[in-house]
Amino acid sequence: MSTHGAALNRWRLVLGKSAEGPLPLEDGRLVRMDDALDFLYGREAGPDVRRDPEGGHGESQLAVARWLSEVRGLFPQETAEILQRHALDRYHLTALLTDQEVLEQLEPDEALLEMILSLKGMMKGPVLDAARRIVDRVVQELTKKMRHEIRRSALGKLDRTSRSPVRTLRNLDIRKTIRKNLAHYDRENQRLILEQLYFSGRAQRYNPWSVIIAVDESGSMLPSIIHSAVMAGIFAKLPMLTTHLVIFDTAVVDLTGRMDDPVETLMSVHLGGGTDIAKAMGYCKALITAPRRTIVVLVSDLCEGGSRQSLYRTCHDIVESGARLIALTALNEHSVPDYDRATAQTLADLGAHVGAMTPERLADFMAGIMQK
Repeated sequence: MSTHGAALNRWRLVLGKSAEGPLPLEDGRLVRMDDALDFLYGREAGPDVRRDPEGGHGESQLAVARWLSEVRGLFPQETAEILQRHALDRYHLTALLTDQEVLEQLEPDEALLEMILSLKGMMKGPVLDAARRIVDRVVQELTKKMRHEIRRSALGKLDRTSRSPVRTLRNLDIRKTIRKNLAHYDRENQRLILEQLYFSGRAQRYNPWSVIIAVDESGSMLPSIIHSAVMAGIFAKLPMLTTHLVIFDTAVVDLTGRMDDPVETLMSVHLGGGTDIAKAMGYCKALITAPRRTIVVLVSDLCEGGSRQSLYRTCHDIVESGARLIALTALNEHSVPDYDRATAQTLADLGAHVGAMTPERLADFMAGIMQK
């Protein structure tokens, strides 16, 4: 597109749908951006002019959820944050953040899950509790679906055994049992009711593979963050894998201890901020103890905010050690990547496998590595 054409498109988006005649938008993505902007700023025209007046029923609330998803997918992160803030502060689209009843009426799905994770920092009290319950429902459905897909994959065929620890007092995992049953504490009688006991396996797994998953917290990576958290929880239960999960922006947080609870993992994510992939890769490098039986999975759009040279040097060291490095520009059921192509090419030249994958394809790819 020419500079002149790009300028006209920008003016068309600024002027809105009233300029649709003399300045038509032909690109599908620009049309979607125009619709998203009109959904919000069309309110300035008043109810007599608006093409899509806001109602007060369930369908309009679902439109808000879809709008939030579109905004995050179409606009840069800073712009999306401005639009969300205008929606809340200027146009008072706060029902999803302040009304527990409205939130609970929405259909629990991945789009709603993404919206909750994007805005959970603004939710409080009962609304946040309701949001957490929705996250739990969606995560359970995702886990069920992804577990089935992974079992169908080549990785599932490698997993011919499953953990079946002997349920004896010696194998009782006391800390996990207490933590998982705290919700059932009887305050009146001051006692902990144990609805489920958790046991640890005594037998050591023979020569397991180590999988280290590092996930970028950038807002644009939200669908991949969700699938990565669920997938890490599934991997953690496979006897031939020792799994680590870290998330990062400019800091690195190790969530390995929370992998058995993907809901808690996701509620720990703080979207936005800068990105220091080099620091995350340095942390992952330090976790490697048996390089030739280690797979490092980097889930990121590869838009490095730190030193690219440091990133390349660390990734080179990981590959040279004998560990396998997979850089995923997207990890979700659609596998639609949006990433820094120059960084991706450099990592590929260093020996990393770079691409976008569905969880099932990643499981197949990992199984191929393990069978070599």
